[in-house]
Amino acid sequence: MKDIASFEHFDALDIRVGRVVNVEDAQTKKPTYRITVDFGSEIGTKVSCGAYRNYPKEDLMGKQVIAVVNFGVKQMGPEKSEVLILGVQNEQGETIYLTPKTEVPLGAHIF
Repeated sequence: MKDIASFEHFDALDIRVGRVVNVEDAQTKKPTYRITVDFGSEIGTKVSCGAYRNYPKEDLMGKQVIAVVNFGVKQMGPEKSEVLILGVQNEQGETIYLTPKTEVPLGAHIF
């Protein structure tokens, strides 16, 4: 288990709901997708390079995902990842993206 974090650490994260609008192969060493996510009018579209290769591209299209939008840009080889889509590994080691149980407005805050 990690060290205990304060509520201020959690509160500093801007975690939002977005919709996947484009998926393509990223130009990175490890096989990843370059995923474009629409977070609504306040934030707009942002790119995430993520290890969701266990999903066919067409299965990710249109899905709502949960992402941290205020980490800043991370350089991944020639790619720039602007947001971090949250996920969890299943028993087979595949990364499963987190998603709301029902449709919610784009840009909705996670709290």
